[in-house]
Amino acid sequence: MTRTRRPSPQTIAVLRTLTEDPGRWRYGYDLCAELGIQAGSMYPILMRLADRGLLETSWEAEPAPGKPPRHLYRLTGAGRAYAASAAATAATTAAAAAAATATATATATTVVALPPPGVSPVRTAPPPRPRLEGA
Repeated sequence: MTRTRRPSPQTIAVLRTLTEDPGRWRYGYDLCAELGIQAGSMYPILMRLADRGLLETSWEAEPAPGKPPRHLYRLTGAGRAYAASAAATAATTAAAAAAATATATATATTVVALPPPGVSPVRTAPPPRPRLEGA
């Protein structure tokens, strides 16, 4: 049985960014800078998406002189469909959470403990302690 999990907010952000121009090859570093996601989070996301067939990967054909070739990423057709589905699910989940929070806030009541009959609800200071002589 295959286990499916909801994508993280960072994964959804990566998918949304790649969906803006799905045919364009993107560098992982550029995605990090654009989204403010650390490389230690970004590259595992990109590798997972590529392993699942949602991203196409390629090495840079003509790297800058003196620099190693960089890895490039772009969405596959399956990746575009998954990105649309994940964005719709995220929007539905966010709307449901907002509605639940609004309902809980609107229906919340404050419970106040009342004193027993005959006892004043006003708190008074305790009576002073008697002083011991010679102390």
